[in-house]
Amino acid sequence: MKIFDISRPLFNGLAPWPGDTAFHFELKWKMAEGATVNVGAVTMGVHNGSHADAPFHFKEDAGTIDRMPLETYLGKAAVVDLTAKFETDRSGQITISDLESSADAPRLLVRTGVWRDSKSFPEWIPVIASDVAEWLGKRKVKLLGLDLPSVDSIDAKILVNHHALAAAGVAIVESLDLSEIEAGTYHFSALPLRISAGDAAPVRAILWRD
Repeated sequence: MKIFDISRPLFNGLAPWPGDTAFHFELKWKMAEGATVNVGAVTMGVHNGSHADAPFHFKEDAGTIDRMPLETYLGKAAVVDLTAKFETDRSGQITISDLESSADAPRLLVRTGVWRDSKSFPEWIPVIASDVAEWLGKRKVKLLGLDLPSVDSIDAKILVNHHALAAAGVAIVESLDLSEIEAGTYHFSALPLRISAGDAAPVRAILWRD
């Protein structure tokens, strides 16, 4: 069995969403300075790196991340590779026609190749077209994952796609690292940390094949 780690690494210097709390790791106790053990501390916004959004992120009275069903984040997934499209297409749309060739899987991961350098936040990202969320719901897709920091545009004030996906029953995982992943069907796991009342949580996302 081969395991593919599709988590975007957390490191000092990882570009956060503009204005959000950046990731910072620091050793507070150091064996090199006489401590019995090394002990680190982390400061970060929960949307740094690969993470799962909860509906509470964009809707006040909605479910928090600790209430999301774990089975949503574990199981069969199809990867769609759109890197060739977005090397030349700056229209910013991930359309149904881009996705309909994917295998019939209950989780869909989209590789765009747009965010190549984790130290630099992208100036532009593609977003799903307005009819994609409903189409995913009709196909019984329960999770959409992307190699992008959001399913909405960077300058969006109202998170239309977040709301549409939630209405269609589709969970959201953002900021994956799919740079080494070929299109196809895999086993998938991206379990969110159990943060009480959280609007999102980091995940350790992996793919594997038997």
